[in-house]
Amino acid sequence: MGKAFASHGDLEDKVVSFEKLSNNAYAYTAEGDPNTGVIIGDDAVMVIDTQATPVMAQDVIRRIREVTDKPVKYVLLSHYHAVRVFGASAYQAREILASRDTYDLIVERGEQDKASEIGRFPRLFRNAESIPPGLVWPTMTFKGEMTVNLGNLEVKIQQVGRGHTKGDTIAWLPEQKILFAGDLVEYQSTPYCGDAYFRAWPATLDELSKFKAEKMVPGRGPALKSAAEVRQGLAGTRAFLTDLYGEVNRGVADGKDLKTIYREVYAFMKPRYSDWVIFDHCMPFDVSRAYDEATGFDDPRIWTAERDVEMWRQLEA
Repeated sequence: MGKAFASHGDLEDKVVSFEKLSNNAYAYTAEGDPNTGVIIGDDAVMVIDTQATPVMAQDVIRRIREVTDKPVKYVLLSHYHAVRVFGASAYQAREILASRDTYDLIVERGEQDKASEIGRFPRLFRNAESIPPGLVWPTMTFKGEMTVNLGNLEVKIQQVGRGHTKGDTIAWLPEQKILFAGDLVEYQSTPYCGDAYFRAWPATLDELSKFKAEKMVPGRGPALKSAAEVRQGLAGTRAFLTDLYGEVNRGVADGKDLKTIYREVYAFMKPRYSDWVIFDHCMPFDVSRAYDEATGFDDPRIWTAERDVEMWRQLEA
């Protein structure tokens, strides 16, 4: 392949935090690695995004067991990406919840996505041999919204719009004003946009802002523990998306090819965002998807391990 994926050089273990946001809500974060949310009711626990492998999920389970012995009855998939779902078997949950759009994406591209992600980011898929054969299939799907009662605690599960994928799902504790946003919101971390809807995502962020959350677990980055930090997370994500898509769109309007646009957009974005986690890893995928959307591919094309290599060679050679 020549130059390796930027993520192949990201081999250093991250420091994990398990923070209490309320008597019911916890955030498992690791310096920009994928986050996991935990909600504890009187009767049961819900885990939001599972980590990439069952072995990695065991660390989440260990920390849950430090604060409760209640069973993990529900796993919620905020979307279909392998790094979020393949730890699911470790929890032995009664139900795996997902939007119907997420289920459809698993059918359409789950196998290809699994191979693609494992090839891109080896550190996040350590102990990949612990992943059971096949895909992670939701046992219960919904359209729009549903409510799950964990015992005197209702969790609102909703799709508020397309963004990171077409199936993005959030969990909301309305009385506590705590929002689990999945990868719709990143904080001090670069949004991965390879399967995104750039034109729709800002409007989805507008919908999230209407919740007026006072705390948030973003998809990556530290937990946001005040309304001001939540606003910063929303604004930062929006700024990255609009800056990148605006520059790509201008390049397309000027008749430039993808490689030229990539180099110019990278140079424009680097002074603004290069200190965000996984910037170099995400940029080729993000610009490729933005270029597709700006040239008429309304829905993301499927990433395969082969397409990853071809794209990286084209843009990073």
